[in-house]
This record gives sequence, C-alpha cells and structure tokens, in this order.
Amino acid sequence: MTATTENNNVKTIILDEPIRRGDKEITSITLRKPKSGELRGVSLVELGQLNVVALQQVLPRITNPILTAQDVANLDPADLVEIGSEVSLFLVKKADRMAFQKE
Repeated sequence: MTATTENNNVKTIILDEPIRRGDKEITSITLRKPKSGELRGVSLVELGQLNVVALQQVLPRITNPILTAQDVANLDPADLVEIGSEVSLFLVKKADRMAFQKE
C-alpha cells in the first residue's frame, strides 16, 4: 500500500489487497479531503482514532471509486489503517500536516 500526494486535498492509496466487485477489481482508492458537511453524524474523535464505524460513514462520501460500508468492512486491515491514517491527516491544520509529513 502506498499513499501518493496529488495535492494537499487529494491522496491516492494503492491497496495491498484489491477490492473485488463482481468481475471488477479495485486496486487503488482516491481520497478527497472532506468538507464539514460530509462529516455530519460522525464523531471527529472517533474518526481520528480510526474507528471502523466512523470510517464506514465517511469513506463513501470522499472516495473514488465510491466505497460502500460493506467494502470498508471487507478491506484488508493494513489497507484500512492506511486509508484511515490519511483521513485523519485531513483533520489537522495544513501547517501541522506539513510538519508531520516532513518527519
């Protein structure tokens, strides 16, 4: 799994274990930084702590291709942690995010 930066608001994750939908295979997921409205009904603390239920609520709103809650439930744990970590980085201020990424 690899995260690539397209800009500060979009990240692409290469999955260790592709997601299968019928005869289609998803090998990478693009995450977009969520707007406040896309975080409705979700505890930011739980999202920052990589809570699976919180991720199941938010990821369908910010992924391309769109991940369903079932897709999230079936992700390889390493891929879920990678995706969740990138989402949690979206929740911190840009200066803090840049400092963290330089370390």
